[in-house]
This record gives sequence, C-alpha cells and structure tokens, in this order.
Amino acid sequence: MLPEAIIEILPDLNQAFLETLYMVGISLLIAVVIGLPLGVLLFTTDKGLFLENRFVKSIVGFIVNMVRSIPFIILLVALLPLTKILTGDVIGPTAASVSLSVAGIPFFARIVETALKEIDKGVIEASVSVGASPWMIIKDVLLPEAKPAVIQGVTITAISLIAYSAMAGTIGGGGVGDLAIRFGYYRYDNTVMFTTVVVLICLVQVIQYAGDIFAKAVDKR
Repeated sequence: MLPEAIIEILPDLNQAFLETLYMVGISLLIAVVIGLPLGVLLFTTDKGLFLENRFVKSIVGFIVNMVRSIPFIILLVALLPLTKILTGDVIGPTAASVSLSVAGIPFFARIVETALKEIDKGVIEASVSVGASPWMIIKDVLLPEAKPAVIQGVTITAISLIAYSAMAGTIGGGGVGDLAIRFGYYRYDNTVMFTTVVVLICLVQVIQYAGDIFAKAVDKR
C-alpha cells in the first residue's frame, strides 16, 4: 500500500511529471537546434581550421562563457521580462522553457565543440586538400565523425535540464520541482519530497540508458 500522502498527491504528481517532460523537451529541442551550429562555429573558426576567424571565435566564445557563468536561479529571474514578452506569463512550464533554453544552448554548444575537437585533424586536412567546401566538410566529415559524442552530449544536456527544471519550481515554473516545493518543503512532508526525488532519479536513469544505447548504435568505429 502506498502512503496516504503519496495517494493524495498522485494526480498532481502525474501532471507535474508531464510538465517536466514538456519543458525539458522544448528546451532540449531549442538547445540542440541552436547549440549545434553554434558549437560547429566555435570549432571551425578556431586557429588553424578552415573557417579560422579570431574575431568571430572571440565574440561567440565570450557570449557562451558569459551565459554559462551565470547561476541558473539568477538567470531564471533575470530573464523574467523576456519570458513575459515571449510567452505572456512568468510562471508555468512554458515560461520556464525560456530560461531552460537559454541555459541549455551554450551548454550544448560547448559539448559539440569538445566532440569535434576529438576528430583526427588528418581527416579534416584531407577533406580540405581535395577541395571540399566548408559545408561539405561539416556535413559529410565533422558531424558523422562526432555523431556518437554529440548524442552523448544531448543526453548530458537533457539530464542537466531536468536538474534546472526542478530549480525552476522555486518560482512557480511547474513540474516535479514545483511539486516538491509546494507539498514537500512548505508542508514539511518528507514522504512527498522523497517521492519526487525518486521520480527524478528514475527519469534521469532512463534518459542516460537510452542515450548510451543510441550512441553505441551509431558508433561505427
């Protein structure tokens, strides 16, 4: 038998779980769509690469590092005016997705850059020597070679966003974190707090397991 406190919040727990999936899903999609080309840009404009550009590298790198250096809870509050403009609200999972996306983009971009740096420079030099265009090198050499590491990066980013989403609950962002604050912390109910922690741990484990399987499946080395 489940404890009475768990039974009482079960409908709220189901809704909170779906809200967490919703805001993490949206922010992860945006982080990948914007962070992937940003990571490629950070790599290809580095010294000695085929799109070397010190100015672009410095500017993009500075912006990425600046956003990453801001603690998420501060970023969450600082972006409330932008969140209001984009979503029309400052609470709820949709509003929380704005801050999560902004935090996820530079995080994933650095992961992509690191993954690309692991590629053998000889492969890139060979592509340049045969006259391949920058787009062809990116599309046919860099991304296929780095695919397993990028998929692992998506997994790491998703797990980080889950942790951030729980933090968003402190200002009414919805999701499991919000439930833990309202029912676990404010009501001093350790059973509810423990349950929400277990739910988040299980979600992280499933994502990590799925990401590992997918990364191994696409790794042809």
